[in-house]
Amino acid sequence: MDRILFGDNQFFGVNHMSEEKARQQLIRFQPLDAILDVLQSALKAGVRGFSCTTHDRMADVAAAVRADPAKWDGFYFCPGMPYAHKYANAVTEHGYFDALKQVLPNEGVVGAIMRGGKALVTRDVETLITMLVDAEMKMFAGLPTPIVFLQNVVTDLVLGLGYYDAFRIFAEHVKTKYNAEAGFFTMNLPMLLPALESVGVTNPIVCANVNKVGFRMSGGIDGYRHALEQRPARVIAMSVLASGAIPAREAIEWVTGEPYVKSILFGASSAGNIRSTVELIHEYDAKRGAAAPQLERAG
Repeated sequence: MDRILFGDNQFFGVNHMSEEKARQQLIRFQPLDAILDVLQSALKAGVRGFSCTTHDRMADVAAAVRADPAKWDGFYFCPGMPYAHKYANAVTEHGYFDALKQVLPNEGVVGAIMRGGKALVTRDVETLITMLVDAEMKMFAGLPTPIVFLQNVVTDLVLGLGYYDAFRIFAEHVKTKYNAEAGFFTMNLPMLLPALESVGVTNPIVCANVNKVGFRMSGGIDGYRHALEQRPARVIAMSVLASGAIPAREAIEWVTGEPYVKSILFGASSAGNIRSTVELIHEYDAKRGAAAPQLERAG
């Protein structure tokens, strides 16, 4: 995997420390060009991978990249799905099954689900999962998507329900259909790793909070270290600044020293902040003699 990935929270007004800053960012990034300018800054700083949700705005970003391949040479998407708010809004407005019909044009599948009720068979679940993935992936047609992520709202729900076969179905489908590796966002890395192993998903790509103060790290720092001693995984660290609680230099010095962290995912809204973060990661990697692992491009 590439050592550094860029995220999209800032484009949609997500800021865990300041509602006012979140509101300002949401307004600032209403124009598509504002988003594209920041992504160009990331690409010029050497950050090729963009980890994004399947928010409707990303369809416009994907279209812009598709329209000018020379300008975006080397840039790739790592979509994360589903975009939960989109489905929640559809369910609120139309109800569960009408919302499904909006997303899935194949009404035969929806009808089978309605008829099956509690007796829903595995084949129908598998069909539904793969069709939902395909619906979300349409906006990235023709673009490189070497990793396709399952968002934590679903990953952790599946963990709670204990239906681990859903992870296998997802991983196999993105590999077969999109020549991509499956990635999993989670808020519970220690619980996820054995669940994935139990259905044959080994050495997975897992994106989770990793930071010096253990902010939103289920089981804490020691829990992560122990879990990763037992089962290997390619960990992408997010929330490394603990939503602003840790100064950038201190945060990056610590996270680059965690040997299980293969990649670092961060978001920023200015070219200066992007450059400074990238430079800090390279600085501490160089001090440790770390070679920045590169992603083998799929597709």
